[in-house]
Amino acid sequence: SITFVKLSFILFLCRRFSESSDKGWFRSLFVHKVDARKDAHSNLLSKKETSNLYKIQFHDVKPECLEAYNSLEAEVQKRLHEDQDYPCEVVGSWNTWYGEQDQAVHLWRYRGGYPALTDCLQKLRANKEYLEFRKERAKMLLSRRNELLLEFSFWNEPLPRQGPNLYEMRTYYLKPGTMIEWGNRWARAIKHRQENNEAVGGFFTQIGQLYVVHHLWAYESLQAREETRNSAWRKEGWDVNVYYTVPLLQSMESRIMIPTKSSPLQ
Repeated sequence: SITFVKLSFILFLCRRFSESSDKGWFRSLFVHKVDARKDAHSNLLSKKETSNLYKIQFHDVKPECLEAYNSLEAEVQKRLHEDQDYPCEVVGSWNTWYGEQDQAVHLWRYRGGYPALTDCLQKLRANKEYLEFRKERAKMLLSRRNELLLEFSFWNEPLPRQGPNLYEMRTYYLKPGTMIEWGNRWARAIKHRQENNEAVGGFFTQIGQLYVVHHLWAYESLQAREETRNSAWRKEGWDVNVYYTVPLLQSMESRIMIPTKSSPLQ
C-alpha cells in the first residue's frame, strides 16, 4: 500500500541519516548498548571486571542523638574497615543536609559479591562487641533501611577523595521493566557529566525496593553544583537523554549530604 511504501522510505532515510551523522543526536536513537531480551539487567548493566556488591544504609536518627550516633558509628566502621578478616569496606558516610533531616547514609562495598556479604554477616553474628554496638545504636534510631546494589558498568567506581565536598544523592524510582533503557541512555549521558570530576558512582538495587537507581555526585559547594548542572545543558545530546529518561520515571528525590569526619569520601 502507499502508506507502507511511505513508512519504508522514512525508515530508509532514518538509517541513512544515522549512518552519515556520527555526532548527531539522531544516531544515538539507533545505538543499543544492551539487549533486554538476552539476559537479566543485573548481568547486562553491571561491571564484569569486578564482583563488587554494595549495601546502602539509611538510618533515621533521633535528633538529640545524632552526634553520639556519628561517634559510635565511626568507631565501629573504622574497626571493620581495617580488619582484613571482614570482607567489607566503608565507601562513604554522610548526614543529610537537605532532604530527610537527622538521617545518616552509609555506603559499604563487599569485594566478592554475595559470598563476601554472607561471610561478613556470619562473622558479625558471632562478634559480641558488634552485637553490643547494635543494641546501643538501636536506642538512637527511629527507623532504618538497607538496600543491596550493583554498580553500573559505565560509571566510575567510587574511590576515596579529598574534600571538602558536598555530596548529592539523586534517587530515581523507575517504572518496572525500564532499567535496560535507563542504562542505555545514561551510558551516553554520563560523558556530559565528567568535566568537573563530579561523578562519584551510579548504582541500581538488587534487594530492597526494586527498580531504584542512586546517582552520587560531589561538588565543592551548592553554587558549584548549580554551575556544573547548568553547563551540562549547553552540551549537545544532554537534552535528548533527559527527554527520553523522564518518561521512565515514577518519581525521584535529591539529598544534599555532608560527609562525616571518618568518611573516605570527603
